[in-house]
Amino acid sequence: MPSWYVGQRTAEDAYAVLSDLQGRLASRMQLSTDGHSMYLSATADTFGPDLDYAMVVKEFKSQPKPENTKYSPTDCKSVTIKKVSGSQDPAHISTSFVERQNLTIRMSMRRFTRLTNAFSKKLENLTAAVSLHFMHYNFARPHQTLTKRYGAKTPRRWPPASPITSGRCLRSRYCLSLDQLQTDPLPASQ
Repeated sequence: MPSWYVGQRTAEDAYAVLSDLQGRLASRMQLSTDGHSMYLSATADTFGPDLDYAMVVKEFKSQPKPENTKYSPTDCKSVTIKKVSGSQDPAHISTSFVERQNLTIRMSMRRFTRLTNAFSKKLENLTAAVSLHFMHYNFARPHQTLTKRYGAKTPRRWPPASPITSGRCLRSRYCLSLDQLQTDPLPASQ
């Protein structure tokens, strides 16, 4: 996860996280978002023409009666893909990756699950918890998709590795010190 931000779904916060993301990228990228209109101006202002951008707009059926389905999601009626800028690869226009990342966040941090007592009363505590989660996710947590040893020519299946160790940046996933890392993510909005 190259960039994260604790804030609200406003145009200012979208601009802040996209500006940070743009500063961390080395080349052109493809971006897919949901149909929220704030992304249109934020992506245009941040990336300009250097972005392959599409929106995935989902239309849902009407909400069922609340007493029958307490936390059930509504059914998706239709999905429309709107190409906004650049030349997107249609095979990669999807919000599934960010939806899976949101599920990982909710399952990894109890403060994001429903009916929990692990919520944050202070924005600073929430920001710190999210920063620790992504520090662990990006540097220490072994990922099942990273099972091939870097440069290996044999078909042997290797144990899962963390992203930092799979790229041969480090021999051990625990040898980083806090001085080697940027510990301050984007400032959270108030």
